[in-house]
Amino acid sequence: MHVRNHHDLVSDNKVSGAVYTPKKLADFVSQQIIKYVNLIETSKTIRILDPALGDGELLVCLLNNLDLPKNVKIEVYGFEINSNALHNAKIRLEQFPNISVFFKKGDFLEYIFKEFKFGNLPQVNILNGFDIIIANPPYVRTQILGTKKSQLISKQFDLSGRIDLYYPFVVGISKVLRPNGIAGIIVSNRFMTTKSGSKVRNELIDKFDLLHTWDLGDTKLFSAAILPAVLVVRKKGDKQSIQPLFTTIYETSKPSRKITSDAISALNENGIVKIRDGRNFQVKHGKLDTEGHQYGVWRLLTKKNISWLRKVEDNSKGTFRDIGKIRVGVKTCADKIFIRNDWNEMNLNCRPELLKPLSTHHIAQSYKTLTLKNPRQILYPHEVVDGQRKAVDLTKYPCSHAYLLSNRKLLEKRKYLIDSGRKWYEIWVPQDPDAWKYPKLVFNDIADQPKFWMDFSCSVVNGDCYWIVPKDPSEIDLLWLAAAIGNSSFIIYYYDLCFNNKLYAGRRRFITQYVEKFPLLDVHSSLGQSIVQKSKQIFELTPSKIADSLKLEVNSMIWKGFTGNSNCII
Repeated sequence: MHVRNHHDLVSDNKVSGAVYTPKKLADFVSQQIIKYVNLIETSKTIRILDPALGDGELLVCLLNNLDLPKNVKIEVYGFEINSNALHNAKIRLEQFPNISVFFKKGDFLEYIFKEFKFGNLPQVNILNGFDIIIANPPYVRTQILGTKKSQLISKQFDLSGRIDLYYPFVVGISKVLRPNGIAGIIVSNRFMTTKSGSKVRNELIDKFDLLHTWDLGDTKLFSAAILPAVLVVRKKGDKQSIQPLFTTIYETSKPSRKITSDAISALNENGIVKIRDGRNFQVKHGKLDTEGHQYGVWRLLTKKNISWLRKVEDNSKGTFRDIGKIRVGVKTCADKIFIRNDWNEMNLNCRPELLKPLSTHHIAQSYKTLTLKNPRQILYPHEVVDGQRKAVDLTKYPCSHAYLLSNRKLLEKRKYLIDSGRKWYEIWVPQDPDAWKYPKLVFNDIADQPKFWMDFSCSVVNGDCYWIVPKDPSEIDLLWLAAAIGNSSFIIYYYDLCFNNKLYAGRRRFITQYVEKFPLLDVHSSLGQSIVQKSKQIFELTPSKIADSLKLEVNSMIWKGFTGNSNCII
C-alpha cells in the first residue's frame, strides 16, 4: 500500500515521501490476477484501472504478464494526485503499443464522492465498469486527514472507528468493477481482524467472490512498517462462488532445510522455508474462514484445525467476556508530565499528593509483576463523588497544584481537551477510578508471549495495558483461572489460529476484541479449582524454581481441560 504525499487530504508533516510497490510484489499480484482472468469471456476491449497509480509499477507488471490475442484492444485508466508520479507513469506506459491510456490527475475517492453518488456513475467512460483492477491504495489513518475529511469518508462509505484510507478504496473498487471482473489489491492485513475492519470484510464478502488471500505478515516487503496482504477477488456475477483460499507467511525461529530466494518465492512452498537473507518463514496454505458470518475475523483453517476448535468449544464454559468488561487503561496525552519514575527524588515537601501506583508494560510478567527499584507512578487528578467521576479540586492539594501549574503551558496545548469542556489539568481518558480498588487481572497490549497478572495494589492501569474486574468482585477465582489460561501455551496456539494478528518479531496484540473471546474452563469443576489453587501458589512463590515448575503443571492441565491431551501436542 502506498504511504504517499496525499496533498489534497494530508498535511506534509504527517505523510512524507512515497513507498511504491516493489517490482517483485507487483509481478506476484499481476500473475495471480491473470490466473483468474478468462479472456474468452471478455469483449474485444479490455478495460483496466489502477485507482492509485503511483509510478505505474503495477500496470507495467500487469501488462508485461498479459498474453493477449492481437485483436484485443486495451484501455488503461488511472488516478494519481502526485504530478511527478503521474508524469513518470505516463512515460512508462508509452512503451506499450496499441494501448489507449486515460490517466487523471486527481483522487479516486474524490471521484467517487462527486460522480458515483451511491449508484450513479454518469461518466460514459466509467459506466460499463472495468474488467481488471489492480491497486495498491494509500495507507493513511483517516485521523491524520482531519476531522471533517475523516467524517466525510466515514459517512460516504458507511465506515466507523479507527479506519485506514485503503478501507474506502476497497469499497470504491467494488463500485466500479464489472460483474465477473477481477481485482488484485494490496492492503494492510489489519482489516482482517480489527473491529474497524468489519465493514470492509462485510463489503468484500457481500460484493465479491473471494478467490485467494495472502497474509504477507512480517516479510518486510515495504520499507514502511506495514504488514501487507494481497487480495484477489472477482465481482459477483453469473459465475458460481468458490471456497476462498488463504495463505499466511510469518517469520519463525524454527529451522528449515528448504531454501528459496525471497519471501515471495517462499509462498510456493509449504512449511518452514529459509530465504537467502537468512530469515526463516512458516508458510501455511488452507481455506479462508470468517467465523460463519460476513463481519467475522478472517483466519486460515484446515480440517485438522476445525476439528481442534470444535473440541475446545465443547470443553469450554464461557469466555473471558463473561468474567467482566475488558477495559483499556488511562491515556494522559501528556505522559512526561503525569507519569514518572523519579517522583521520589523530589523534595518531600513538594511531592504531589495525588500520586498513585501504575500498572504498565514495564512491570509485565506472568501471574505477578516485576518489582522495580523505581516504579512508575501517575499523578491522577480525578475522583468519584456521589458515583460520578470528576476532576479534583486542586486547591485541596497544594503540591499537586504547584506541579501542574509549572507545566500548565504544555498541558494547555491539548486543545482538544479544553474544547471538550474539560479542565486543563485533566487526563484525556481517565477511565473509572472507583474500580481501581478491586482485585483485577491486568495484561499488556503488545507482547511476543502473553503476560497476565493479578493486581491487588489498587493501581491505576496505563493505556498500554488492559484489565478486568469481575462483574461480582467476590468472584476472584475467575481471575485466577483466567490468569492461568492467559499465560498458557494453549492460548498462544488458540490466538494464532483464531486471530493471528502478529506484528514484527512475532509480537501479538492482546486487545479487547481478541481476549474477550478467549475460552474458559468450568471454574467450579475439580480441574478448574485445582488450576485456581496452583495459580495462587504461583503468585505467592514467584520468582522461584517451584513457581516455574507449577507453571508447567498448570499449562498441561489447561491443555488437558480443553483438548483432552496434557502433552500439548496438536
